[in-house]
Amino acid sequence: MDHGRVLKEYKVALGGRPIGAKTRQGDHKTPEGSYILDQRNRRSQFYRSIHISYPGPEDRARAHTLKVSRGGDIMIHGLPNGFGFLGKSHLADDWTDGCIAVTNKEMDEIWRAVADRHADRNQTSGAPQEPSATLYLVLLVA
Repeated sequence: MDHGRVLKEYKVALGGRPIGAKTRQGDHKTPEGSYILDQRNRRSQFYRSIHISYPGPEDRARAHTLKVSRGGDIMIHGLPNGFGFLGKSHLADDWTDGCIAVTNKEMDEIWRAVADRHADRNQTSGAPQEPSATLYLVLLVA
């Protein structure tokens, strides 16, 4: 979104139990809320992935209250490596462990649109870089 205007819409696959908020590690739910796409993961088992800044302060507090692990490593990603041929047929079911999955072509678009706040997710790079632009990811689940 840019100033309230939707720039692009994607149909996505979510966690295997997509209804309701993520409350703990292993619940197969995709987090609900406002998060930043903050780090590219260049060593993904999926076609390109970008880390989502889950858990946020509210997520950490909820997990602490429930005395459960909050989980993490939530990404938006393409299809599993070697399975790009599936294309949009991956949308037949919600199949991730809590991530957001799009086609590889769509992931290329997102990859180009999102500035990397860290040089590489798997290396320490010092202070985060500010993004040159912000991508708002709005999930509307019917």
